[in-house]
Amino acid sequence: MIRVVGAPLPEWNPRMFVTPRPARLNPRPKHFLSKQFSCLTLVILLTAVSLAAQDNAPTPTVPPGFLAERLYSVPAEQGSWVSMTSDPVGRLIVSDQYGSLYRVTADVQPVKVEKLDLNIGFAQGLLHAFDSLYVVAHPSEFEFVDAFGERRKESRTAGLYRLRDTNDDDQYDEIKLLRQFEGEGEHGPHAVILAPDGQSLYVCAGNHTKIPNPEYSRVPTVWQEDQTTPHLPDAGGHAVGILAPGGWICKTDPNGSQFELVSAGFRNHYDIAFAPDGELFTYDADMEWDIGLPWYRPTRICHVTSGSEFGWRNGSGKWPSYFPDNLPAAVEIGPGSPTGIAFGTGAEFPVEYQNSLFIADWSYGIIYRVQLESSGSTFKGIAETFCTSPALPVTDLIINSIDGAMYFLTGGRKSQSELYRVTYRGNELTESATYPATDPLVEIRRKLEDLHVNPSQENLEIAWPMLSHDDRFIRFAARTAIELVPGNSWYRRALEEPDAQARLESLLALVRTANDGQLQADVVQSLGQLDFENLREEQQLHLLRLYGLVLTRMGEPQIETLRSVNALSRYYPASSDLVNRELSRVLAASQAEDVVAKTIDLMENAGTQEQQIHFAMVIHAVQSGWTDALRERYLQWFITSAKYAGGSSFRKYLANIRSQFAAFLTDDQKNRLKPLLLADVEPVDPYAQLRDRPTVKQWTLDDLASLSLENGDLNNGEKMFAMALCYGCHIINRQGGIVGPDLTNAGRRLNTRDLLETIVDPDKAISDQYQATVFQLDDGRTIVGRTANRSGSIYLVQEDMIRPGELTRIEAEQIDSM
Repeated sequence: MIRVVGAPLPEWNPRMFVTPRPARLNPRPKHFLSKQFSCLTLVILLTAVSLAAQDNAPTPTVPPGFLAERLYSVPAEQGSWVSMTSDPVGRLIVSDQYGSLYRVTADVQPVKVEKLDLNIGFAQGLLHAFDSLYVVAHPSEFEFVDAFGERRKESRTAGLYRLRDTNDDDQYDEIKLLRQFEGEGEHGPHAVILAPDGQSLYVCAGNHTKIPNPEYSRVPTVWQEDQTTPHLPDAGGHAVGILAPGGWICKTDPNGSQFELVSAGFRNHYDIAFAPDGELFTYDADMEWDIGLPWYRPTRICHVTSGSEFGWRNGSGKWPSYFPDNLPAAVEIGPGSPTGIAFGTGAEFPVEYQNSLFIADWSYGIIYRVQLESSGSTFKGIAETFCTSPALPVTDLIINSIDGAMYFLTGGRKSQSELYRVTYRGNELTESATYPATDPLVEIRRKLEDLHVNPSQENLEIAWPMLSHDDRFIRFAARTAIELVPGNSWYRRALEEPDAQARLESLLALVRTANDGQLQADVVQSLGQLDFENLREEQQLHLLRLYGLVLTRMGEPQIETLRSVNALSRYYPASSDLVNRELSRVLAASQAEDVVAKTIDLMENAGTQEQQIHFAMVIHAVQSGWTDALRERYLQWFITSAKYAGGSSFRKYLANIRSQFAAFLTDDQKNRLKPLLLADVEPVDPYAQLRDRPTVKQWTLDDLASLSLENGDLNNGEKMFAMALCYGCHIINRQGGIVGPDLTNAGRRLNTRDLLETIVDPDKAISDQYQATVFQLDDGRTIVGRTANRSGSIYLVQEDMIRPGELTRIEAEQIDSM
């Protein structure tokens, strides 16, 4: 057996071995950098654990003291299970993604599974509460035989249903539709959970599901796409025409009679969970096709506060986390496919596990444990692998309060389903944990959120002083309370607010809620009174976002508005990469005369492909300031960009940007630029420039440790980091890729020698989060990579992290071992 580098071996199990084929392992990716070009964990490369059981079911790896056991292998006729809850006596109720509901008694041998005799299923959300079974069902059609022996069909719409046992025979016999949903599929209606007060329900749905006509909204219903420069729909055709606000979370009563919109702006969060202190969290999905593009956002844990907005928008229009009109993630996980989540509350686990959030990633076959800590009025955290195995597509997980165990399902997309149970058998105490106390600022935020329920003029005096608070979530809650009050009572106060931060927040509220451009000149004049140079970076970004919203929301820009925006050109370029992003955005929207020349300079010299693409994007529709020389440099960049790589939409997006630029050219310009317009921009080998460089020295750890690093050249280091393609995998200071670890704080976590060792020997210790699998195929081939997706019996594997969009297709029947 070959040991996984950096991970403990699983407990010995006689079923974890298979008879190996003759050794053919060569665990290198197709493109391997020599060590002089290595960066921290640049090469995500591992040997594998041979743990395929005789029946192909994986044996999950869990921390010492825990036991993960497979309880039941779901036969094909019972479908592929994707959702689960437990009833008051601890039995599990599960749903086939495309079929019926089943009840599972897991504490007997053999496990007892009974199909519920109900014409409802296709559920991606289940909850037992209020002496009822709540089902979030997708559109379905069931065949059945009626009391007269006639075969009939019954169709059901998507919606929230309530099932009850009205005659106490332990069978559900009443099905009632509480609220119809317009949406279906994997971005459709999802989870339903019980609120902490035990009096209400929370329901969530992905971005292909319309908000179900809520009777009230804590989220100000003023959402728009809010794109300062023209955005592009997804180049691969996904979600075209689906616009704001995206995925949502609603609160409702047990009868489903009153719906209240709590939060929006998600892409596709499958599940939601309350912490023991009543704070709500979700695990939102990324758009993996966008990896490598500046608008890509990794999967992330979101702290869902009242009235919150998380900035999903169509195509290239997704909002960055620093936009003040949305909220940032609590934890960024990375590429993946979020499914079930649950807090460890009620588990017979050690205390630190009871207080953790467990999240499932379907694509990579991982259950993470997320440790959350107070950070002002919100939370930050870190994720570590809790349970994983090759081919472990986790669909849902719960903590069963009756036996204190974690149960989880695998399956989805008609693939083989399994039911697992995780218990703790170690020596640590497992008595009920006390959840850590939160920061006092949480109470301030909650009191502001109470104002979201009953808007009134009196709320202004409570919320307004909080607009200048240092805590971003408190400011957001205060601004939301103000936006819910008619603006005619406070717009003048916003224009004249003396505090810079409070003025920015209140003007954001004003611009978002104003219905026309009558206040455009007043808002621009008020913004112009703020000293850009003396604002903090966060405030500069806020100011620039405001100018962008003025240009998009307040009618046709007036002459004075354009003059004020163009005056910002004297600060462009700035020392901050993020400020340059937003300056380029608003200056391009105002058609500033010098924005093209300055932006092309930045585009050509930016250290990351994401930053370069951003600059190429924002000026592609600018009509003024071009010369023939600038057009040539701009088009030449598209040829240079052929060495860059990303998700499956990456190349198509770049092609669409170039073609839209070309659409603005005259016939004469097209003729002059014809060679560049027709130039081949097919992908090229990104490693070529590295192979062409001579090897200066094979550095050792002792060589580097003997050097004095105090006089190092930081600027040259940044250039080498970019030249060695380290940005392709890693983020430093909010720049770079996300397929490898964020290295921003590596210098704080590691001493100098340990840091040097990871550079010289990057694969010595690999986090579980970045481990790969060795697939040994029956034709003799060996494929090494991370499983990026599964569909039925098909594995899609990333072999080269520099090219995350290039996936190798493997049929399950081809696999000898994993």
